[in-house]
Amino acid sequence: MTPHPTVEFSRPESERPGTHLVLMLHGYGSHEKDLLGLLPALPQDGFTYAGMRAPDPVPGGGPGYSWFALQGTFGQHITADVEEAQQAAADVVSWIERNAEGYSDVTLFGFSQGMAVATSVLRHRPDLVRAVVGLSGFVLDAQSDFLDDAALSSMSPKVPFFYGRDQEDPVIPSDMVAFNLDWLRDHTQVTKVLYAGMGHGVNNQEMKHVSEFLQYSLR
Repeated sequence: MTPHPTVEFSRPESERPGTHLVLMLHGYGSHEKDLLGLLPALPQDGFTYAGMRAPDPVPGGGPGYSWFALQGTFGQHITADVEEAQQAAADVVSWIERNAEGYSDVTLFGFSQGMAVATSVLRHRPDLVRAVVGLSGFVLDAQSDFLDDAALSSMSPKVPFFYGRDQEDPVIPSDMVAFNLDWLRDHTQVTKVLYAGMGHGVNNQEMKHVSEFLQYSLR
């Protein structure tokens, strides 16, 4: 990742101090402005939202950007490049360390591939993260010195985590979903909600629940 990734903010710099920073990490093939389009459904008073662009253009000239390489077939079997994912998470951590001063706390909001980055940041530096929203995504099924699950699971209270998805999501394979559920139950204070007919996306009901989660968890 570039030392200065492209980041779009929801409010001018002069209005950010003292607010809750919600760092939004988009999905594969998307961009930094995508999740900011959800702002009308999310709480505004006391919140600053920041959309960060992933470091790499999608291979093959496709639209948007990618946090790390993926191999396989969506909906059937996907393999993530763990080293690239950890590097992406390390770069997000560096950005938070450089830019989070003045905010009351930092929450991560990851969609799809962005959820993998958000949870990797949480596993590496749980002390930096107040809460996490993970939508239609996955957690890296990996262990390493970088992913310090022991430190995370020993935290008390555990980090609040909102996990939303459609049970018929056509993109995230069932084995990844099963790992998500086990890992989240063991390492976070998870709120899991299923949404019928949503596909690999979001809907109004989910955004209402995310808004309530943010207001409750960051009160």
